[in-house]
Amino acid sequence: MIRPGPGGARVVHAVLPGGVANPTALSGGNVYDLRVCRDLPALGWCVHRHPLPGAWPRPDAAATAGLARLLAELPDGAVVLLDGLVACGVPDVLRAAAGRLRLAVLVHLPLADETGLDPGTAAELAGRERRALHTVHAVIATSDWAARRIDALHGPGLPPVTVARPGADRAPLAAGTDGAGGLLCVASITPRKGHRRLVDALAAVADAPWTCTFAGGTGHAPEYVAQLRARVRELGLGERIRFAGPLTGTALADCYAAADLMLLASHAETYGMVFTEALACGVPVLATAVDGVPEAVGRAPDGSVPGLLVPSGEPAALGAALRAWFGDPELRRRLAASARGRRAMLEGWEMTSHSLAGVLERLRTAPRGP
Repeated sequence: MIRPGPGGARVVHAVLPGGVANPTALSGGNVYDLRVCRDLPALGWCVHRHPLPGAWPRPDAAATAGLARLLAELPDGAVVLLDGLVACGVPDVLRAAAGRLRLAVLVHLPLADETGLDPGTAAELAGRERRALHTVHAVIATSDWAARRIDALHGPGLPPVTVARPGADRAPLAAGTDGAGGLLCVASITPRKGHRRLVDALAAVADAPWTCTFAGGTGHAPEYVAQLRARVRELGLGERIRFAGPLTGTALADCYAAADLMLLASHAETYGMVFTEALACGVPVLATAVDGVPEAVGRAPDGSVPGLLVPSGEPAALGAALRAWFGDPELRRRLAASARGRRAMLEGWEMTSHSLAGVLERLRTAPRGP
């Protein structure tokens, strides 16, 4: 039996993917979920975590029934924060609970925007997500771009969409290597993150003195990972590109500290927490200017961009940007100075938690429907 929190406490039930705390399957969404669950108690919220196993967002019957059972056991009027990966594929389960519970959905990435979906699957997921988001009482997006995207896909008639951008923890300035050759990519190795085109861009500057660390899980798309490793060997880059696996804590901090430039060639990205993590260390970035990436990278106080943003649809642009990076010491100096300026402006995770807490409080105090 699930009980409410201690007398008078603000209570939220966080419904999360089952592997949210698995260190071998890190993702920006999982890190975000765990962080806000950790920080909300400082704002007066008692957080009950409910990780649910299942192949979300397309769960089998057992996982679907498990979510329905969990929601049915929650007390009347409970405030429930659901990760969109769990919630957006099962609108019928949400509809059955929406009259009794106060439901908010946190959308990290619209389901149909995942890379590699066939048109039929994308359309099916978009339809499920639309019905789910029109059923709940609040929607939370992780960037201004994502909020606009959700509205474009599923409006009008959505509940209010609130933006709660990821925060960034303060970190020491990175020492780097020689100012140029220490390259780092932090991302799960999946098609959406664009490692293949990054490898090809690195091959185009093989004459430059660089090494690159790929820090990220390899279990989400094993066939893609095998193809990527084969491509690295084919290009003769096996001694220069290191597959470090998923890193956290001191190991990840050490990678940022040794980096001169952070790389990411994503095909889709609602925000990109790794950019603010790098900038928190004063490390400039090179990335595809897709979706919410420009918002995450931002600008320094002088208006400069703390990195190089290239068009996603131009395959040669990444290699050209790397060539410019290695060939122009003044460019590297300017970008490093801009990254340090941006570092001073980054918002902390307390702003994220305050935004979420505001949504949850509005839900908690809203009049109950008939």
